[in-house]
Amino acid sequence: MSANPHKNNFFDRVYEVVRKIPKGRITTYGAIASYLGSRGSSRMVGWAMNHSHNAHGSIPAHRVVNRLGILTGKHHFGSSNMMQQLLENENIQVVNDQIVNFEKHFWDPLKEL
Repeated sequence: MSANPHKNNFFDRVYEVVRKIPKGRITTYGAIASYLGSRGSSRMVGWAMNHSHNAHGSIPAHRVVNRLGILTGKHHFGSSNMMQQLLENENIQVVNDQIVNFEKHFWDPLKEL
């Protein structure tokens, strides 16, 4: 048995992937779920992102968006434009809460890890 029984829970596995998203790249809830072998669990990944402020260490949750590149989790960042600001600080353009050139910035953990 593992010394830390929570180490392998779903949220921790999500955070492990999110920490690997390179600066200036984004991924989706669904891409993370697929990578973790839980293809139908996009919403569960979203719940993990909603609780990421409780995780140990830094989680770049701003790099996770929905399948269309829309900043659906922006209301969890303290102000309505903080998620956009964090992305723009990494040279990712956002217009009307949507990533511009989504495909260019998309990071697929199935291919990259």
